[in-house]
Amino acid sequence: MRYKHFKNADVDVSALAVGTWAIGGAGYGEVNEKDSIDAIRAMIDGGVNLIDTAPAYGNGYSEKVVGKAIQGYDRSKLLISTKCGVGAPTARRKQNPTGSDRDSRFANVLYECESSLRRLGTDYVDFLFIHWPDYDTPIEETMEALNFLKKEGKIRFAGLSNFNEEQIMECEKTCRIDAIQPPYSMVVRRDEELMKWCLARGIDTFSYGSMGAGILTGAFRTVPTFGEGDPRNFFYPFFKEPHFSKVMKVLEVLDNISAETGKPLPQIVINWSTQKDFVSTALVGVRTPKEAAENCAAFDWCLTDEQIAVIDAAIDANIVFDGSAPLK
Repeated sequence: MRYKHFKNADVDVSALAVGTWAIGGAGYGEVNEKDSIDAIRAMIDGGVNLIDTAPAYGNGYSEKVVGKAIQGYDRSKLLISTKCGVGAPTARRKQNPTGSDRDSRFANVLYECESSLRRLGTDYVDFLFIHWPDYDTPIEETMEALNFLKKEGKIRFAGLSNFNEEQIMECEKTCRIDAIQPPYSMVVRRDEELMKWCLARGIDTFSYGSMGAGILTGAFRTVPTFGEGDPRNFFYPFFKEPHFSKVMKVLEVLDNISAETGKPLPQIVINWSTQKDFVSTALVGVRTPKEAAENCAAFDWCLTDEQIAVIDAAIDANIVFDGSAPLK
């Protein structure tokens, strides 16, 4: 495993992290709890020290699975990341005036943090991200909540997910930002400049969607049909034409590199991301121990500069669309 040092947070983090959106069962189809727990543990045993989750992933189910998976491990050697501010309206989370399901008010951030700690079975989380900007709540109020949780010892570091440069700068007026979490992969490169800008400010990046929701693994060679509610129907446009065929052109290049190196596509994709200095850690979903072992083995080797250049040329020639939902 390779590790990168986070500047503002001052911690060493594995270049690969466990992403748990899919195992939350949030539209991604059936999940098996035992397989999910075993997969997370296999990633930890392979050197991964960061697990990212969120209440929105299966209405808290993902957090519960993570809580079970980390039992028996030295908590001080693990970094747990979760989020707040997004979900269905509840007694404490009322629908905002704009009709959004986002609620980052001071009281709700504290309430959600406590709920997450309970589901995770821990008394603190290392990173707490505001999941999406809440335009109905002053940013200062939300950041004061993160500062309060830091003082209480409930969180160690503050993060922002799906925020733009202007919003990040506004947040920094009240609270030190330690990390951001934007989408980033071969098919989603919209935030490259933002990630570089953050790196220069000591703000590290958790990149999500590292496998392009699975399309970069080579598992889909014909246009797929997903079940109702599956995020791949609406959050990612590249599972539909004309984008799908363009991604297949990039996969042809990855196939050639796979034949040349004897390495599977997922390892090529992981190395392409994590060999970039502005990607601090890449979140990758995992469902089975076999997938976990394959992912961790990506760090037994590296892509050459020439191979990266060939991949980048294929991306530039084909991936000309914005690969994920817009920031709004």
